[in-house]
Amino acid sequence: MASITVPHSMMLERILAMEIVRVTERAAVNAARLRGCGEEKAADQAAVDAMRRELNKLPIDGTVVIGEGELDEAPMLFIGEKVGAKGGFKVDIAVDPLEGTTLCAKNMPGAIATIAMAEEGTLLHAPDIYMDKIAIGPDYPKGVVDLDAPADENIRNLAKAKGVKPQAITAMMLDRPRHADLIAAVRKAGASVSLITDGDIAAVIHTADPDKTGIDICLGIGGAPEGVLAAAALRCIGGQMQCRLVVDTEERRERVAKMGIKDPRKKYQIEDMVRGDCLFAATGITDGRMLAGVKFGDGIIETQTVVMRSVTGTVRWIKAEHRQLEKF
Repeated sequence: MASITVPHSMMLERILAMEIVRVTERAAVNAARLRGCGEEKAADQAAVDAMRRELNKLPIDGTVVIGEGELDEAPMLFIGEKVGAKGGFKVDIAVDPLEGTTLCAKNMPGAIATIAMAEEGTLLHAPDIYMDKIAIGPDYPKGVVDLDAPADENIRNLAKAKGVKPQAITAMMLDRPRHADLIAAVRKAGASVSLITDGDIAAVIHTADPDKTGIDICLGIGGAPEGVLAAAALRCIGGQMQCRLVVDTEERRERVAKMGIKDPRKKYQIEDMVRGDCLFAATGITDGRMLAGVKFGDGIIETQTVVMRSVTGTVRWIKAEHRQLEKF
């Protein structure tokens, strides 16, 4: 009987769309056991260990291109680490096993475990430095906002495109001293500001459904790895995003060059950061606007996960009950 060759993109859907849910579920459950304990590193390590175990069960030849650090920082999931079962097909992987370490340590809303997976060579290999970002949801004209435009101009243009006054726009950004001028400019334009302590992956995703989340735009400086993960999510569900690496020291310039980035001032669109078909999944650790956190019951663990795929635009919300607790 002749063998049948399954296209790579079809395999990404059929084999991995549900498999990666188990990866984020296990990471979330392990981190959730340490919620509120004040142990950021221990919670992060618990999520990393669980995620690595599950990734190594998948039928992939995976390379971590967005991870927890460089090789010498193991045992975190480091950039360049190989994961997956032998003989699998080649994929790029971006991970943040515990997005919001402080949120988890203090049992505050919004901590998640997240992963993106794409065909080999299609994810931006971003160094672990800062990135300037701006993101809005779908259904707006291309270029309605621009990373290089003043914040007040972006607010007015977005309000006009939405058919509302600037006072009806809400911007989300990290609560950091570096954003003081940005916050002032947004408020001066008439928009309100929703400040978060951590977790700007979820913040970007919120812009895709402002009717539910109340967030129209996300902007400001956060982590570059988180920027790529957020871009993967928006590639699946729609939206616009522009980013630029913050390369303001010699050490960061060296790191950017080491990653093979020739133009450190390049303004990235979503398509520059995630070029091919991709999957994105996130599981709640603590309760948040997007996902419910892990619930520990009598013999049952409950999780909530969202998993997306770019080619089909499919978004699945999965509420799971886990009864074989020894597997966690």
